[in-house]
Amino acid sequence: MRTFATKAITQAFVATAGLGLAVVAPVATAGSASALPAVMIYKVQYDSPGVDRGGNTSLNAEYVVIKNTTRSNRVLTGWTLRDRTGYTFRFPSFTLKAGATVTVHTGRGTATATNRYYNRAWYVWNNTGDTAYLRSASGTTVDTCSWKGGGTATYC
Repeated sequence: MRTFATKAITQAFVATAGLGLAVVAPVATAGSASALPAVMIYKVQYDSPGVDRGGNTSLNAEYVVIKNTTRSNRVLTGWTLRDRTGYTFRFPSFTLKAGATVTVHTGRGTATATNRYYNRAWYVWNNTGDTAYLRSASGTTVDTCSWKGGGTATYC
């Protein structure tokens, strides 16, 4: 959804925001294709360290970080995160705080304000390439992130 240049600006902005640093970037107009989404896929760790044997620790080292880029809390209840195959995580009643992130892990765990879990017994994200889709409760695609492999993670 975002252009390469916009993604680079977004990464720089998100990475420096917590450090109190400013990034000068062109201002996007409403409706512009380069506008920063209010909620975005920030990072996908698609290849957990080590051999993929399906242990819960390994499964939880495969994850997607979703970031609220605004100064307002965002209700994600009913939103979905899915891959090309259709493996889908649906947010239960959940609000992402202003400027906060939530990490959606593949394995099992106890849900918190910062960590959520697919509760799967095998990996979701393909190491050789895949696409993550973030959709609102109404089914509108809010953000996507694709990779071709050759690494372990991608910033979106």
